[in-house]
Amino acid sequence: MARWITTLAPGILLIAMSAAGSAQMIVAHRGASLDAPENTLAAFRLAWKQGADGIEGDFYVTKDCQIVCLHDADTKRTAGKKLTVADATLAELRALEYGAWKDERFRGEPIPTFADVMAVVPAGKKFVIELKTGPEIVPLLKAELDRLQPDPAQLLIISFKEETVAACKRALPAVKAHWLTGYKQDKATGDWHPTLEEVARSLRDSNADGLGTEGNRQVVTESFLRQLRERGLREFHVWTIDEPEDARFYQQLGAIGITTNRPGFLRKQLPRRLESARE
Repeated sequence: MARWITTLAPGILLIAMSAAGSAQMIVAHRGASLDAPENTLAAFRLAWKQGADGIEGDFYVTKDCQIVCLHDADTKRTAGKKLTVADATLAELRALEYGAWKDERFRGEPIPTFADVMAVVPAGKKFVIELKTGPEIVPLLKAELDRLQPDPAQLLIISFKEETVAACKRALPAVKAHWLTGYKQDKATGDWHPTLEEVARSLRDSNADGLGTEGNRQVVTESFLRQLRERGLREFHVWTIDEPEDARFYQQLGAIGITTNRPGFLRKQLPRRLESARE
């Protein structure tokens, strides 16, 4: 295992986790995606200018085993021409441009690699890495982290796939990983899924360090989070929050991070420290 992982003392990791819990991170969803084309270097650089504490990007693996930053499994929505990432090479994906759909001034934005995004993350800022695939991406991610040797405290891996989170915790134990979930309501019964017990089971089975939850205030309430903590939840972050009222609600419930499309706006609305500590 690489030096940057093996030399991280457990005590240091605990201190880092404690510090994260006391601060309110504003994380730019796909970069400053309200104002710039999502998942591009332009969007990530703008997020820092707008005062974001972290950026979140989405990652897939190409046919030639390169990790690239894109939300969708294919390029149609943001590049105008459909290439499925898993069936295309990096060179083929780089031949397209990913900015003009947002605004003509962004024409020519390329698809970034994982290393490209890592290179624009300043010291002390958070890089939230959403893995959109199964666990096959994990060895490639580990190889990149071994090569680039970032500070593990700057990284947070997230995924909707339990098996991907579990693989990350096995391969990269010094990097925190959150399991992600949204919620759907049964029209016949009114019940929401996954249930609290299902969420707790997924967190346990994936060995996740925390929960990345959709900001659905009908589901994710003080009671919901209290019961999850009773079942072992250590921390949570919430997405995608663009309104100050919702951000303050989850801030007071102890979210370590608020993921938003407009980081500059929310950064001005929220204090950098929680006004009331949670139990």
